[in-house]
Amino acid sequence: MGKNVALVLGSGGARGLAHIGAIEALEERGYTISSIAGCSMGSIIAGMYAAGQLKEAKEWFLKVDMQLIWRMMDINLLSVNSLVKGKRIIEELQKVVPDRPIENLNIPCTIVASDLLSTEEVVFRSGSLFEAVRASISIPLFFQPVQLGHRLLIDGGILNPLPLHTIERKEGDILIAMDISGKDAMPQSDEGPELIDVETRLADLVARGINVPKGLENQIRQVTKRINKARIEKANDLQRKVSFISMLDRMSDMQIQQNTLMALQLTPPDVHAVMRQYAYNTFDFDKAEEIIADGYRIMNEALDKYELKVES
Repeated sequence: MGKNVALVLGSGGARGLAHIGAIEALEERGYTISSIAGCSMGSIIAGMYAAGQLKEAKEWFLKVDMQLIWRMMDINLLSVNSLVKGKRIIEELQKVVPDRPIENLNIPCTIVASDLLSTEEVVFRSGSLFEAVRASISIPLFFQPVQLGHRLLIDGGILNPLPLHTIERKEGDILIAMDISGKDAMPQSDEGPELIDVETRLADLVARGINVPKGLENQIRQVTKRINKARIEKANDLQRKVSFISMLDRMSDMQIQQNTLMALQLTPPDVHAVMRQYAYNTFDFDKAEEIIADGYRIMNEALDKYELKVES
């Protein structure tokens, strides 16, 4: 069984920290990553790994808390198309991994962005690592787009959240996808509506020596029944559960899930490790340790299945 790996890291905000655990699982089991590709958060981890400094990157991410996240938010007050400039976060990352030409990294590295103007995929295999990363992580409306020549670049995950077809491959390597936008249902609260238990409340009044007249008792039961019915109907009304913002967010999730499925169909990987899209929120960077551990577990489970299949 070959041990050389072409590794593709998907987009998904803070879920991308799972890529660190996935890489650790691969190396622990004797696999050699001979080329790597990524977009959005996957581009950050891909670049840092190809630069040979994933350990330093992991240590930095484990120290990230909400206070640091807010400090990195350079609010763009004068912009009409974004909330954050995005310069400060790149400066912080460069303190961990200095910028280098992509073509001079330790292994072939591919970073993918999207051109807002031409609607084309833009693939970086040379040039400034962090210029490519900055373009690839530019979440629309949040980060300011990156102007590069005649292109206006945004998040690579918009067009291709799992850029399998872009990676440089060698004969005999294993194509492995770390997919952190796995198909998932929109999370809903498991809690049912809070219903009034009239019998318990009436019994409590009796225990306290309060005598409720029979007529009033019947009226209380009827009113309570109507209140409980209204609460159940409200809880089952799906229209009330979807706001304008959550609908836009869900539409984006659906697009990412569908594009991921198409990427998998066009370029099927040998190993497909999957983290569900709603496992963590986009900005859950303060949960780094937990997310990295999940990535480690998920990749190990995927490798177990692959190795069993190859051996049989």
